[in-house]
Amino acid sequence: MIRKSVLMLLAVMLVSAGLLAQQKANVTITEWDTPTKDSHPHDPLAAADGSLWYTGQYANKLGRLDFKTGEIQEWALKTPNSGPHGLIEDKDGNIWFTANSAAYVGKLNPKTSAITEYKMPDPAARDPHTPLFDRKGILWFTVQQGNMIGKIDPATGQVTLKQSPTRDSRPYGLRINSKGVLFYCEFNSNKLASIDPDTFEIKEYTLPDPAARPRRIAIAPDDRVYYSDYARGYLGRLDPKTGKVEEWPSPGGRSSQPYGIAATADGIIWYSESNVQPNTIVVHIKSIREAIQKITPDFACIKSERARGYRWVEVA
Repeated sequence: MIRKSVLMLLAVMLVSAGLLAQQKANVTITEWDTPTKDSHPHDPLAAADGSLWYTGQYANKLGRLDFKTGEIQEWALKTPNSGPHGLIEDKDGNIWFTANSAAYVGKLNPKTSAITEYKMPDPAARDPHTPLFDRKGILWFTVQQGNMIGKIDPATGQVTLKQSPTRDSRPYGLRINSKGVLFYCEFNSNKLASIDPDTFEIKEYTLPDPAARPRRIAIAPDDRVYYSDYARGYLGRLDPKTGKVEEWPSPGGRSSQPYGIAATADGIIWYSESNVQPNTIVVHIKSIREAIQKITPDFACIKSERARGYRWVEVA
């Protein structure tokens, strides 16, 4: 995939269903160079104050873009080679991140620049990946190579880990539905899974094709779970109520490697084809005969965060 130290902003306007008859959508792209060269900005987060945060994976830093001034501020992490990956904001404005290369989850207080590290109690949990808060303020996260799901109680700092039921399933993307149930995808198996946040019970859903490898997921307003099948070049949808799975070939073909995926409040599903040159964003509009329309700016990964009417896009 293309590697750039550039943050990109995509403002997409879907005015009517007439978009489906077009080959391209009108988009506006604005770019900002990150202060640290080759930092590999990753996992952008739209914060409550309208700013944009990102992890500088190769630079061991977190960054914040102020849209009003265009200024980017960076914070160096305490532990060398932490490999910061996922980001999430808590109700107090603290920025939490997963140290994918250093076996901890961190919290940055932007006001004081203080960083708190929550070490993994099991050495096998070496690569925390995607973080997410539930309704009670508990932080959940996936552990990919360690094959675990974890949670942290910010009030006590207690870290709890649990193995994913399928061996070497590599938990990856993580989302929460309208009822507070968490879902994650098993990137090294053909399964999705749900987590009961009260009991920590994990339920797996097996996808029809053994070759499926869901990498990221998005949950639509109706609580159906969409997944990007990275290995087969498909967009899929699971209805947890019935267990029904539907799939659609991605326009870029079997080698298109669908990756980042987002569901917006209007029920539209956006995802990226990371192995198509130039990279593409694909729009899945379920209300019009399940049509898929491709637009072609040079992107590799789309995040589902939203602020001030924009959808945030990351080049990864």
